Amino acid sequence: MSTKLYVGGLPYSTTEAELNEIFAKEGTVESARVITDKFTGQSRGFGFVEMSSGEEAKRAITSLNGTQLGGRSLTVNEAKPQERNGGGRFGGDNSGSRF
Repeated sequence: MSTKLYVGGLPYSTTEAELNEIFAKEGTVESARVITDKFTGQSRGFGFVEMSSGEEAKRAITSLNGTQLGGRSLTVNEAKPQERNGGGRFGGDNSGSRF
């Protein structure tokens, strides 16, 4: 079963191909994605890598967390599930109150 990793501290110039290459040294990479700003298209300095097994993911965390890339220190850990903020454009609680 694949395991998704969060990768923080990426240099803004890092491409998805480079991210894939870095993690491929630790195992099989199923996907690598650099998160970008939806308006400017510029990297937000973090991304996600999906490794094919939990064992490979643990190896990647051990090997790459705290290492330097482009003068920045990487943070690598298991990704947490995305939280839903309760709905509404501004995150409200949907309790039914209009004001």
